[in-house]
Amino acid sequence: MLQDLLGHVYRPLGRTSWLPGVILTSAAIVLAWGYFLYQRVRDPLGGINSLWPLFGIANQLLAAIALCVATTIFIKMHRARYMWITCIPLAWLVTVTFTAAYQKLFSADPRIGFLAQADGLAAAFQAGQVGAGRAAETQTLIFNARLDAAVCGLFLLLVTTILIDSVRIWVGILRGTREARITDTPFVLSRLRPEEL
Repeated sequence: MLQDLLGHVYRPLGRTSWLPGVILTSAAIVLAWGYFLYQRVRDPLGGINSLWPLFGIANQLLAAIALCVATTIFIKMHRARYMWITCIPLAWLVTVTFTAAYQKLFSADPRIGFLAQADGLAAAFQAGQVGAGRAAETQTLIFNARLDAAVCGLFLLLVTTILIDSVRIWVGILRGTREARITDTPFVLSRLRPEEL
């Protein structure tokens, strides 16, 4: 997805057959997740308390993206009568996951909301309620809670963008104002000969 996005900025990056582009975008994603995991290792609580809610939200949002793609395929293949099969679970997933993500971001309960947890820890730190030996640990917890909030917000923004664009495409095709064509990469026969297998 990153390669496809950056292909609009620099065209060769959009070609999945261009090895430098594949390596560059793959490395960028791996390094980003590596940094995120490194922050979790440094988490004084062991990382699972902050990583698990994000994993759950990310997993369900990925399912929502997959349902958007499946619905688009149904519509582009002139099978709009079957789109209810993907739209009902999509509506449920978006409702439940966006509600949970909103609560993880903005709940006033520090046991639930990332921002409330960060603000509570920061207030305790500013008030001098944190011992000198736990200052670094508290700063790490504050940073991790804010990082979780930023990543959760980014996930919501990206999935919202995909959802809005998908609905725009669906409506255009169903109204007849947009062509229903599928643009898959053409099939290329493997260069391996059977005796090489």
